[in-house]
Amino acid sequence: MRGGDAQVRPRGSGLTRRRKRALSRGAQYVVFVAAVIAFGVTADWGRLKNQFAQWDLVRQMFPDVITLALKNTVLYTMSGFVVGLVLGMVIALMRLSPVGPYRWVAGIYIEIFRGLPALLIFVFVGVAVPLAFPGTQIPGGTYGKVALALGLVSAVYMAETIRAGIQAVPKGQMEAARSLGFSHARAMVSIVVPQAFRIVIPPLTNELVLLFKDSSLVLFLGVTLEERELTKFGRDLASQTANSTPILVAGLCYLLVTIPLGFVVRRLEAKAGEATK
Repeated sequence: MRGGDAQVRPRGSGLTRRRKRALSRGAQYVVFVAAVIAFGVTADWGRLKNQFAQWDLVRQMFPDVITLALKNTVLYTMSGFVVGLVLGMVIALMRLSPVGPYRWVAGIYIEIFRGLPALLIFVFVGVAVPLAFPGTQIPGGTYGKVALALGLVSAVYMAETIRAGIQAVPKGQMEAARSLGFSHARAMVSIVVPQAFRIVIPPLTNELVLLFKDSSLVLFLGVTLEERELTKFGRDLASQTANSTPILVAGLCYLLVTIPLGFVVRRLEAKAGEATK
């Protein structure tokens, strides 16, 4: 065998490794196509259409599904994202603080809220807080409760993301700022944190996508008709009509937001990757 022959043939086999990989990919395509055909042949499309594609119900949902449900979902998501970002920034700085009690408090918060299901956090905000503080109202009513609950849910992951971003900034940046007379706090705010945010923008955007879906838990807080988000709006109409078409339409409305956001995340990650080369 010549040393420059790229097609290495294993002993006892008449196929090259490249040929085997090609055959393996071809087999996977065949299995996929067969599964699609089997689904298409065996599925009862008539029943699916009756349950998920009633166009009169689709028309009945508009424009409220956009002007009410989708609008509320976006408002809930953005308010929760802002609260989570501010709280996450504070927790991240506490985790990096040289003061021991700050690190301990931040660590305990992260371990507790990272381990709790998001549903329990919504129940805590909607039930436990009013019981613990009688007569106390969270500002903003339902919108304030949602912002707090979603903020508590997302702050944990944002804090860890921001902390990783701060630690990714070269230490020489802080040393150079201190040599120019900056205090540690001013150097952190003016020099380190802005660079860290450029690093963590892609994962933070991805967290926004996840938060948009978590906003469906709002229904456990007990909302009025004017405060319903997409999932609650779709479930209510599905219960009234005994048909799943409204739930499908609500799901498609989620995709109207999450797919463009996902594209933005991929573009930001690609740009971040090019900047580090």
